[in-house]
Order: sequence, then C-alpha cells, then structure tokens
Amino acid sequence: MATSDNTYLGEVKISKLLLKFAVPCVLSLLISALYNVVDQIFIGNSPELGYYGNAATSVVFPLTVIAMAVSFALSDGTAAFMSISQGRKDTKNLHHAIGNALLVNFIISITFVILGFAFMDNLLYLFGASGATISLARDYFSIILLFVPAFMAGNVLNSIIRADGAPAFAMAQTLVGAITNIVLDAVFIYGFNWGIKGAALATIIGQILTLAVGLFYFTRSQTFKMHFSSFKLQPQLLLNIIKLGISTFITQIAVVVITLVSNIMLAKYGAASPYGADIPIATMGICTKVYSIILNIAIGIIVGVQPILGYNIGAGKNQRVRETFRLSLTVITILGVMMTALVELFPDPIISLFGVDSTLYLEFARLTFRIFLLGITLTCIIKIISIFFQAVGEPIKSAIASLIRDLLCFIPLALILPNFMGVKGVLWAAPIADLIGVVVVVFMVSHFFHRLGNNSELGSHPVMAQQTHPGIIIAISREHGSQGKKIGELVARQLGVPYYYKELTTIVAKESGLEKSYIDKVNSNDGEEITKELYLTTSPAKYAIEAQDQVLKTIAKQGACVIVGRAADYVLRDYPHVLRIFIHAPFNQRVQNIMDMYDDDKETAQRNIKRSDKNRADYYSMISGQKWGNPANYDLCINSAIGKDNAVKTIVALAKTQ
Repeated sequence: MATSDNTYLGEVKISKLLLKFAVPCVLSLLISALYNVVDQIFIGNSPELGYYGNAATSVVFPLTVIAMAVSFALSDGTAAFMSISQGRKDTKNLHHAIGNALLVNFIISITFVILGFAFMDNLLYLFGASGATISLARDYFSIILLFVPAFMAGNVLNSIIRADGAPAFAMAQTLVGAITNIVLDAVFIYGFNWGIKGAALATIIGQILTLAVGLFYFTRSQTFKMHFSSFKLQPQLLLNIIKLGISTFITQIAVVVITLVSNIMLAKYGAASPYGADIPIATMGICTKVYSIILNIAIGIIVGVQPILGYNIGAGKNQRVRETFRLSLTVITILGVMMTALVELFPDPIISLFGVDSTLYLEFARLTFRIFLLGITLTCIIKIISIFFQAVGEPIKSAIASLIRDLLCFIPLALILPNFMGVKGVLWAAPIADLIGVVVVVFMVSHFFHRLGNNSELGSHPVMAQQTHPGIIIAISREHGSQGKKIGELVARQLGVPYYYKELTTIVAKESGLEKSYIDKVNSNDGEEITKELYLTTSPAKYAIEAQDQVLKTIAKQGACVIVGRAADYVLRDYPHVLRIFIHAPFNQRVQNIMDMYDDDKETAQRNIKRSDKNRADYYSMISGQKWGNPANYDLCINSAIGKDNAVKTIVALAKTQ
C-alpha cells in the first residue's frame, strides 16, 4: 500500500531534482523582479525625468510595499488555509475563506487610498521626497494610489490560484501584467511624452490586467465556487487566516522600515554632501532593484529545493539533506561571486541602463553599487539559510536568520555609521551587516547539521496493518491521564481485533519512507507549530500527516480494529461502521493517574496534563478544523471515573450493537 507519491524525492539524483524544481521557481521570481526594474530603466533614460524620476519612484516604493504587506499576508494566509483544508479533504469552506480575505483586503485598500490622499505630502516627505522631487512623486503616487485596490486584489488572487493547484496559471497572470507594463512604459513615456504619469499609468494598467486574469480563473476553479454568501464576515475564520499570514506581513513591513531608515539617512547626510539629497536616493533605488534580481535568483533556487529538503528531513535521509544544501549553497555562492565581480569591476554599464544625468550622479552610483553590493554573496547565503530552516521545520531559526541581517544589524548601522562617515555610512551599513549576519547564520546551520548527524537508516518495520474480519472500527480520542490508551487496548482484546497506537508510527514510517522519530514529533508537537510548518506545502510535517491519514484509511479497509489518537475519528468520518469515542475524567483524578503511572509529583503531573491536552486540542483543530472534545463530534463521551473495567464494558457493549 503506497501512501505517498513523493518517495522519488528521496531517491532521484539531487542535481536532477534541483533542475526540475528550481528553474521554474527562479523564472517566476525573476518576472516579479523585472516588473519593477523596467520602470526604473524607462524613467531613468527619459530626458524629462532622469534621476529625479528615479528618486521620486524610490520614495513611493515603500508606500506600495505597505499595501503589498497587507495583501500578501491575506493571500498567503488564505493559501495556507486552502492547503490545510485540501489536506483534510474538506473544501466546502474554501469559498468563505477566499471571500473573507477579499472583502477585508478591499476594505483595507479603500482605507489606504483615503489615508494616502489625506496625508500624501507628509508621507512622501517622510520617505525622502525633496523640494525637487515632491511634484514628480505626487504625480506618480496619486495615480498608483487610486488603483491600489486593484493591485492588492490581484496579489491576493495570485496566491489563491497557486494554492488551488494552478502555478502555471498564476505565473501567466503575473507575466501578462509585467509584459503589459513594459510595452506601455515605452509607449507612454517615449511615444506620448507623458513622463512619470505615463509610467504610473503603465503600471496600473498592468495591475488591472493581472486582476482581470485572476478573476477569470475563478470561473474555472474546480475546488471552490464563489457566492454572495462567501463575503459574509466570519471573525474566527478571518483570525485563522491572519495567524497563518502574519509572518509574511512582518517580513514585508521590515522592508518598509529598512527603506524608510535608508531614505531618511540618505536625504539627511546627502544634503550635507556634494551629491545633494536626491542623487543618493535615486541611486539607492536603482541599486536595490539590481539587488532584488540577484537575490530573487538565489531565493528561487532554495525555494525550489524545499520539497527535496522537506521530504528527506522527514525521511531521516540526512545525507541527502546535506547534499541538497551543499549543492544549493555552491550554486548560489558561485552566482554571488560572479555578480559581485560584475558590479565591482563593471558598474558603469549597469548604471547606464537606468540613465546617467551628471558626473556627480555617476560617481555616487559607482560608490553605491561597489559598497552596498559588496556583500551580496553573503546576503544570498543568509537568505538561503533562512529559507532552509523554514523547509526543514525550524521556524524559530528561520525567523532569526531572516531578521538578523536586516533589522538587528543593518538598521542600527545605518543610523550610527553616517555620524562618522557621512552619507557613505549608509552604504557601508550593508556589507558590515552582511558580514555579521553570515557569521551568525553559518554558526546556526553548522550547529543544526552537527545535531542532525549522518544517520540515514530507517530501521526495520516489523509491524504491518493486519487483515481482520468486517466489523466496527473504534476510534478513540482521550484526555491525558484518563486511561484512554489502556481502555482502548482492553477493548481490542475483548473484541479480538487489532489495536493501533504506537504501532501506527511504525506503519506510517514503513509505507511513506519517513522517519519514525519525525512522525512522533508531528503527533506530539503543539498544533500551532505544526500549522506554521504547513504554511509551506512542501513541509515534512505535511508529508507526515498526509501519509498518516492514508495509513489510517488503509487500516480501516482491513476490517474491525481499535485506533487510539491521530484524529482518527475525523480522518475516517466518511467510512461506514466507525464508532467515535471520547474518554475524559475529572482533572484531579487524571493528576492522580499520571502520578501513579509515571511517578511524577503533583505539580509536574498537572503541568504535563495541561500541555498535553493543549497539544491534542491544537492538533485536532489543525487536522479537522473542529473543536477537540466537543460531544457533537463523537458517538459516545465516557467518563472513566466510572472505572476502567466499566468503561471497557460500556464500549464493548455499544460496539456489539452496531
């Protein structure tokens, strides 16, 4: 009985898998990066705009990132919810999740438009506009701002389409907008001489088309159908979506904070230098666009190999995890070194793509590229290690690796160094932050691999699903300390049917290729932590849970049995002859049971019961979307305070009547 079609991830040559998964991901991210770069090229080469135009769009960029942060948080949260729901084979509420996300996204976008127009000049000056660029920034932002609702809705739809199993369509949706933007930039800026307003119009038309293509997909989705009722607010559902997407919001807002600090310091210390306030902001704007292209290639590679890493870490094939990481790191390091050599030795051709208005501009642009991008290889390494930790189920390490360079190092350095080095201090903040950040993350990943070891043996799997006679399947959920495990074992013995508890771990390991210890971790961990891992559809936790569900269904097909835990009552909800039982007991009695069983003191027993019950409730909610212990979900809720033997008799008697 094969339970997983992902086993090839643990068998095929790593280099072949890398090409298969990474190339499409790199191409998709490059399209997104080029979307913004092309604007800068056309604007910078316009005689009427030049570097003032680039400075103006650089000022507006972080404001659009705020809108992106909200839309990406809602879209990624919805996509994660969709992934989890599809894993449960429970898609009836998908349209409600999508409708709630779109409705809240629309409300926030309208609020953003109103506040943006009300405080436009204040915001633009805050992000670095000067007397020379405020008019251009205002012209550009007013058009972009007016169509923010379309931009944000397009972002939400893109992630939903990808989560619905149509990544090619999602990429085509982005590509349509990008190509439209490129073509219309040339027509509006050069053909019609509409200047920066033309650039803004090209951008928003591309965004409108992206939205239109996304809306068209809604007519062909097989997973969900939208209705008017889809848009009725459901606070709890919305809260779940926000929880799943909050990390994306934080990541995007970090970009805003970094850009804000950089622009303020560049404007302040640039004004006191021969370059003025506008040249530093303009050159930093084009430098970060080039930076984003290089970074997106690196991120595309490591995001592409996430399925390989996720499966093999769950399967305990640690040598393949090492090999995948080592190969990815080698490719990305070579890329980074080549790009560093290019910007250090030949910055002028790159700069000239965006237009060169003066000797001073070219001089500072060279400094910006050569200093700010000096550590680009280290930046790439930091980013891939952060995403690596995400892929192998280490979300806390991933967050630390992600924030260490940008928030904990770069921002303080960008605020301190200009006091000693002038405007160049902002530039030097980047490579110094890269150096500090890479030391920290390399230490973290070295410690991870040291702890991981080299074991790649899965061990023997003597336990198999047992063929039995047709009859009742008893699925038992229980509070910790209620003796539910022992009661289940005794029920199975009296009925003469197989009993599955720890045996499930061994069977899942055998049939899926996943490591027994990892499956145990998934079943014992806090449900919220596992839900965060399921944010990535390539997470090893997702593989483990899918494999476990398949094993439960296979066991159910073998005939009568008793299954304890694993949310079996929900997983087998569509199977006939399933008796769903929840065993509970008064808290004090459970404490005494735990003290007797494990020789714990009273305080330790109480603490363990609370932790275990919370983990079981979280896990059940994550698997089913329902409340653990809710009597409506079970055929029988039994208080084991009546005595273990009486509980067994009650369950056996009920089973025999079915």
